[in-house]
Amino acid sequence: QVPGMKEILLMGFYQPHEALSRFLMSAQQEFKIPIRYLQEYAALGTGGGIYHFRDQILSGGAEAFFVLNADVCSEFPLQEMLEFWQQHGDAHSFVILGTTANRTQALNYGCIVANTDTQEVQHYVEKPSTFVSEIINCGIYLFTPAIFQHIGEVFQRNQQELVLEESSNGWQRAEVIRLEQDVFTALAGSGKLYVYKTDGFWSQIKSAGSAIYASRLYLNQYSKSHPERLAQNKAGGPIIRGNVYIHPTASIDSTAVLGPNVSIGEGVTVGAGVRVRESIVLHGASLHDHTCVLNTIVGWDSTIGRWARVEGTPSDPNPNDPYAKIDSETLFRDGRLTPSITILGCSVTIPAEVVILNSIVLPHKELSRSYKNQIIL
Repeated sequence: QVPGMKEILLMGFYQPHEALSRFLMSAQQEFKIPIRYLQEYAALGTGGGIYHFRDQILSGGAEAFFVLNADVCSEFPLQEMLEFWQQHGDAHSFVILGTTANRTQALNYGCIVANTDTQEVQHYVEKPSTFVSEIINCGIYLFTPAIFQHIGEVFQRNQQELVLEESSNGWQRAEVIRLEQDVFTALAGSGKLYVYKTDGFWSQIKSAGSAIYASRLYLNQYSKSHPERLAQNKAGGPIIRGNVYIHPTASIDSTAVLGPNVSIGEGVTVGAGVRVRESIVLHGASLHDHTCVLNTIVGWDSTIGRWARVEGTPSDPNPNDPYAKIDSETLFRDGRLTPSITILGCSVTIPAEVVILNSIVLPHKELSRSYKNQIIL
């Protein structure tokens, strides 16, 4: 969507494998743009990675570049950020995408205090202990090459501190740089950092269960921008309620009821009388006749037997608060598994007529009975 976009770089400490390479190849062919994966030799933090690969980022003579954290879902108003930068900034200024949170949840994010007229960032605090601002950092940035000078100063300072700290344990690295705490806090108030506030949707994806909420946001966006992507009620087809995506290769019985907020992947089979809502069913999965799947992620090539019920507990934000964000639930509370979305790993087999409730089932498991509030290893 951004004119003049030259290249996409994915960065991380993640070990690349065949599936990632296949994804990159198909994405390059689809979008007609070079896409590369750059692997860090160690986890370098949100700023250390882009500093380590600065030569690759600058090799095409970039005027500016976007940095997007991979664990957020959003409308990604990149073009609007670019226009905002062209109006407000110069070659030495940078833009953070911000959104509004409620006062309580703002403490879980980077908080931005900005000049209401110019949108210049005057103060930045990462996860403050007391209320600072309702405007939070979305983890989406527009930088110019000048950012590397500021990250470089942090790198030099870290190196000097490591030399001074003779009692250093050896695991500390000067290259580990956090954009938020190390760079933005110093840049705030210098006239070089601006915030572009968006009213579009945004959410973090910190747990597997939050993918269901992210899916709802994207399906809702499709209903406005690409309604042709969503399934419609047709004669001889399944009953569709709300926003539902069905891959063209999926086989859905006409008596099944799907939605709202359902995504059906490639080659999925859904039998007679099946009910699916608030769920993601990944490719190759099979839901046999009369199964009920609610608030669940069904992994690749998994099978759910006849009359089985697989259900989770949603952890959605407060629907009555337009600024509420999804809470980062801990997996355990008081020594017990927190009730959340049910997740079936790949190639899991659920027998007929059992109930799986608020559970996480690891891949390649063949269950023989019902489970509740458990992690099945």
